[in-house]
Amino acid sequence: MVICLSLSDTSLIERCRRNDIAAFNEIVGRYKNKIYNYVYRMVGSSEDAEDLTQEVFVKMYVALDSFRNQSSLSTWLYRIAGNLCIDAHRKNTRRESGFGGAVTSLNGPVFSDEGEDGPARDVADSTYEPAKILAQTELDAKIQVALSKLPEKMRTVVILHDIEGLQYEEVADVLNCPLGTVKSRLFNARTALRQHLGPYMEG
Repeated sequence: MVICLSLSDTSLIERCRRNDIAAFNEIVGRYKNKIYNYVYRMVGSSEDAEDLTQEVFVKMYVALDSFRNQSSLSTWLYRIAGNLCIDAHRKNTRRESGFGGAVTSLNGPVFSDEGEDGPARDVADSTYEPAKILAQTELDAKIQVALSKLPEKMRTVVILHDIEGLQYEEVADVLNCPLGTVKSRLFNARTALRQHLGPYMEG
């Protein structure tokens, strides 16, 4: 059994270029949850997010020779994911009017392979107050709805920075845009979200 946990992303990429499946699986294991959660929040559909997440890693593998380490692997994966989300949204817009996908929890189900052991994600036990769980679920759903109403560029920035935790510079790298543009879009996105969520928060 080949263990890749201690290897850097750069080493894993080099091994992938030599058709090392274990290295590819390690990259998927490291980043699939982050990419899935980002895609899910962008498209609002768990089924579409699963398909797009798999496509992200297929595209990464096919395009390995074009990766020149000018940015981090995670940045590159977010960029691929963002482009796929844009393409998917355009297809959905042509097929049906409005923002595609069912609205569920903001956190969404984490992308995982069937049969794999992973962190337990059971329903909360009796030590949690049902009212709090219900309130959080409702808030998560409201936030997802509010995100879906944002223009694509603002939605991307607020998800990458405020939800995924990327720094301003990392977001700028993912989106290939100036730092000032990232900050401006983030400010506008937060303002719009406050407007969408204001009535609910006040209630």
